[in-house]
Amino acid sequence: MEDNTHAEQQFEYVDETPKNEGVESSPRPDESAESEKAVKEAEKRKKLMAKKRFKDRYDGRYLRSIEPLIKLTPFIMKDRCDAMVSFFDSIDVTQADKYCRQKVRDGKTYFTILHLILAAYVRTVSQHPEVNRFVSGRRIYARRTIEVNAIVKKVMSRDGEESGIKVWFDPTDTADEVYEKFNQKVREVVDNPDEANGTESLNKALLHMPRFLLSLAIKFLNWLDYHGWIPKSAIRVSPFHGSMIITSMGSLGIPPVYHHIYNFGNLPVFIAFGVKQTIPTINKDGETVPKKIVELKIVVDERICGGYQYASAFKTLKRYLEHPDLLDTKPESVREDIY
Repeated sequence: MEDNTHAEQQFEYVDETPKNEGVESSPRPDESAESEKAVKEAEKRKKLMAKKRFKDRYDGRYLRSIEPLIKLTPFIMKDRCDAMVSFFDSIDVTQADKYCRQKVRDGKTYFTILHLILAAYVRTVSQHPEVNRFVSGRRIYARRTIEVNAIVKKVMSRDGEESGIKVWFDPTDTADEVYEKFNQKVREVVDNPDEANGTESLNKALLHMPRFLLSLAIKFLNWLDYHGWIPKSAIRVSPFHGSMIITSMGSLGIPPVYHHIYNFGNLPVFIAFGVKQTIPTINKDGETVPKKIVELKIVVDERICGGYQYASAFKTLKRYLEHPDLLDTKPESVREDIY
């Protein structure tokens, strides 16, 4: 784990959604026909995107219509560590804290800010699919699923063994569904500390090799990954393949760090968040009032999309974290990435 020093920048969320208060729009005569046509076109496009084509991978759809400048960047910045960009923001968790406490009272005993960040990220991806892309073999792909990786301690102690988990989410998942899916994977690890999951089994199999064979095996896996031929079974247990990886520094009682992303695999995003803090702020009346915040540090692969898309996604993420009630209902629509 390295604390990479990069430029820090904060974005202020501005809700640009047009509001037509007090205005009722009368439906046009052909509105229902246009709506039905749009639905059919969307379904047709979705089926077309789901169909595997030349250059597609098991875990991603090759983007053919992406802007030439972005398509060129993997040839200029060949390694993921060459393309790391860091983002910092502090999140007002006043409402989030109340939200988590209410979830606990409702029976979700272990609902924490971690689950809220996961739910907010899943919802952000549903509206900004560009951040769910990845680079492999100098090509840019739209990931077919939302996969989150995390490291879990089987026993919370200094010598407790760590295990990697991977959780799959749907873009329409609510906060409750994210909580259930994530906790199910955690329970599988924590409740069976002596059993190895798929990730551990792969690691142990590799570590049984002599060093020169292990080095060759990793090079071979890299070569397979470059060409899109790495086995599905390896991708499904690899902690280096997925939409993002998250770590809670808050559970350790320390601030977050800028954690590098890995050259091996195709993870484009690493999120770290720290312990809750109470800081003094000035309200509109000029009074000093306390505010609860959580610091968020994110390292991303800049090759997968432009700065505008990243900024929009980060502002959306912050909006959901500061207004968590929005995550209790499914999104009105889910955006598909470009063809």
